[in-house]
Amino acid sequence: MLKKYKEDEWFDIVTEEGKVIGKAPRPICHNGSKLLHPVVHIHIFNSQDRLLLQKRAMSKDIQPGKWDTSVGGHISSGENLVDALKREALEESGININQERIIPLGKYIFESEIEKELVFSFAYITDEKVTFPPNEIDEVKFYSKNEVEKLINENLTTKNFIKEFELLKTVPFLNKFTNFI
Repeated sequence: MLKKYKEDEWFDIVTEEGKVIGKAPRPICHNGSKLLHPVVHIHIFNSQDRLLLQKRAMSKDIQPGKWDTSVGGHISSGENLVDALKREALEESGININQERIIPLGKYIFESEIEKELVFSFAYITDEKVTFPPNEIDEVKFYSKNEVEKLINENLTTKNFIKEFELLKTVPFLNKFTNFI
């Protein structure tokens, strides 16, 4: 059976604390098994206190066409958190992030109909030019706080972004970096 998944991306299976207890291929993690697997999210702000959002491609299997966090992706099996942050930021935004400028926001568990994720959330402030892979993302745009709230109210964002937006509003030390909150 495992030969069937030889070409698939593999994720570590973790406890709620993040301890690795196994691994499984992406199709198994996304088939309703609810195996807890880790992901990273990065909220990219610019110096004008605007938050970058990505519009998920219509070809995505989860929440297609919805606005989502600036950068988000799975941590590959055996990959460490910082390497996953750097890889995902480069893949989804074209930005080479500086490890010393990453702002940790927290972690939480997100569960959808088909998967369960341990989400490690971060913020990053930059004015670097953003590029995105058109096969994964339809569009990227910087938004003000009021514009983000409007997208949420119109049901145009992913469910987990709504949770992360609430998390962003509860992180007081972010105020020293941005006036977005």
